[in-house]
Formats: sequence, structure tokens, C-alpha cells
Amino acid sequence: MVDDDGFAAPSRRPHFIRLLAFVAFLLTMFYLVAIARVVDIDAVRRTVTATGPMAPLAYIVMSAVLGAMFLPGSILAAGSGLLFGPVLGLFVTIGAAMGTAIVASTVGRRAGRDSARVLVGPNRAQRIDSVIERGGLWAVVGQRFVPGISDAFASYTFGAFGVPLWQIAIGSFIGSAPRAFVYTALGASIRDRSSPLAYAAIAVWCVTAVVGVFAARHVYRHWRHHPGGDGAATESGDEPS
Repeated sequence: MVDDDGFAAPSRRPHFIRLLAFVAFLLTMFYLVAIARVVDIDAVRRTVTATGPMAPLAYIVMSAVLGAMFLPGSILAAGSGLLFGPVLGLFVTIGAAMGTAIVASTVGRRAGRDSARVLVGPNRAQRIDSVIERGGLWAVVGQRFVPGISDAFASYTFGAFGVPLWQIAIGSFIGSAPRAFVYTALGASIRDRSSPLAYAAIAVWCVTAVVGVFAARHVYRHWRHHPGGDGAATESGDEPS
């Protein structure tokens, strides 16, 4: 393929194959961890408990890695509440959520960013960079509120599209806090499901789900009515002299 300047444009096939292989790897890992359940959660808890005073830090590290491997965050958060109680467990859960986001986005950036930019083309890549610069942080926050979307998969995607690591970390901290409270509180109150803490967790979950649905609807309607954004306007305007 030859571009307008007469130079041979790089083939997209290697980048497509690279992204396809990366997605296949993620899907395989998702199946093994989230569906086939090859990870023994009880063994993880025993290992963490054996570390003694370092147990909270050990759980953060292990949960960050397991979360990036698609182990459901609700299970990890509930285990945190069961092991450490609602207060310390909440901080452990949030730390683990941030760790998962950092690990997944870093892997996604190194494995897929260059290929993603080649496949979408330079113009779209510039528009994506502009959107990320304006609202990457809040995109991460908003995604955490939308129910049914894997945080790990979203973090891989954010990394592949070049969302800065600090935006992913802070956005994960802000956006994960409500659900972190919900599942950690449920885990802490598992022996007394009629406790006020359990009812509070359910109430927060309902509010978070409603906010997430409205946020997703707002974003969808915005993109449907303004598909090109500022980038489209720039392309259609005159070039600077």
C-alpha cells in the first residue's frame, strides 16, 4: 500500500494479528479464572492469613494480580470484608481495585497501544487523544459506575487507547469506592445478613446501579448526536496557513 506522499504505508496485518492474539489471551484467561474457577479462593485467604501483620498488604497485591486475571472484584472485595472487617477491608479493597487498574492498563498499553493507533488511523488517534485529554479521568470514573462491565477489561482497553496511568489510578480510586463499600460490607456482614451494614450496602448498590445506567445513557446519547466531536470540526475546517 502506498500513501498520498508516495511512501509505502506499513501493513496493518501484523498489528491486527497482534491485537487478535492479545484479545484471545484475555478471553482464555477470563474463561479459566472467571468461569472455570481454576483459582482456589480459600487457598488465597489461607495464604494471606499466614502472612500475619502483613496480611492487608499481601491481600492488596494478590487481589490486584488476580483482579487483572478477571477474578471477579465482588469476590475479592467480599473476602476483604470477611478477613479485615468493614473499615480496614474497605481500604484494602480500594487499594486492590487501584492495583488491578494499574496492572491491567500497563499491560494493555504495552501490548496494544501501538497496534490500536495504527488500526484506527492517525486522524482518529488524534481525536481519541483529544478526548482522553479532556475527559479520560471521568471516563474511568463513569465506567466504574456502569453495571455489567468488567473493570479489568475496561482497564486493558483504557491502557490500549493511551489513557494516562495517573488518570486510571485516580479514576479507579474515585469510581470504585461505592462498589468497594458494597461488597466489602456484605463480606463483613456475611454472618449477620440482617445487620444495618448489610442493608446500607444494598442501598448503596441500588443507588450506584441507577447512577451508572443514567451515566451510560447520557454518554451514549452524547456520542450519537456528536459522533465526530471537535476532531471532525477540525478536519472539515481550513488548514492553518
